[in-house]
Amino acid sequence: MSRASRRRKDRPGPAGFLVVDKPVGWTSHDAVDAARRMFGVRRVGHLGTLDPLATGVLPLAIREATKLAPFLASGEKVYVGTIRLGVATDTYDAEGQATRSHDGPLPSEAEVEAALVHFRGAIEQIPPMYSSVKKDGEPLYRRARRGEEVEREPRPVVIHEIRMHHYAPPEIGIEVRCAPGTYVRTLAHDLGEALGCGAHLSGLRRTRSGTFTAEMARPPAEYEKEAEAGTLEARLIPPEVALGLGCVSLSAVQARRVAHGGDIPVAEARGAFERAPDPPRPGDRLSALSPSGSLLAVMELRPDRRLHPLRVLNES
Repeated sequence: MSRASRRRKDRPGPAGFLVVDKPVGWTSHDAVDAARRMFGVRRVGHLGTLDPLATGVLPLAIREATKLAPFLASGEKVYVGTIRLGVATDTYDAEGQATRSHDGPLPSEAEVEAALVHFRGAIEQIPPMYSSVKKDGEPLYRRARRGEEVEREPRPVVIHEIRMHHYAPPEIGIEVRCAPGTYVRTLAHDLGEALGCGAHLSGLRRTRSGTFTAEMARPPAEYEKEAEAGTLEARLIPPEVALGLGCVSLSAVQARRVAHGGDIPVAEARGAFERAPDPPRPGDRLSALSPSGSLLAVMELRPDRRLHPLRVLNES
């Protein structure tokens, strides 16, 4: 079946974002499949994988909002987790097999605090073997399941903030604010190595992903009930709200031009720039709204003082 024929079968409706409170045991793809069923559409994607062990904020893009993923994927993530000191595992979390156990005394609170200092800022991480990172075109987790261990290149990540909010050995509680691409599992493992006792991640909850917060999230079962009641569409966060950019309203003539990839002079844009204290600068981005008020495009101001569309959405 062609992509075009699949799309013709999509149930019509608005584009937007649904924030799922992912339960333990679900994969991110499980949440995507559930949303496809509830909305009756194929065009659903997630904004950042969560491991089956983890819970919390998993934003889903619905319908045309899938086109906006590149503009939202770079947002900061916030996690609250529990690290079990004294036992290292092959998956770096509680689902794996123990590879090392520590029989001696566990590090003190002061020692843990001192070790955490070295994980703040720009650091490098080696992705775990049980991850979706690809090596020679194949996800690492497939090789790990075959008992293979392959060399992985360190990757730069940024941990803006990490703090220990409770110390109750053998477990400690941490909160991490980091850039996308950070593996909290790897952080737990590396902390255990630095402390000399080994460690793994025993629990994890994501409380924020970019502009999406835990207060916006609901469990899948609640969304299922709303889908049955016909009220689920109202839960969608409008694309322009999720983007958090300034907005301009397009006339019918401007909207037709932008819909076909054309640009418009910034001087003719109505909205975000009219009362701004500073003049717009090249590189500034904004949401362009159609005459009906829905998001039509993400636009960028270029040095020629014209707004160029970076991504155009089809109106429902």
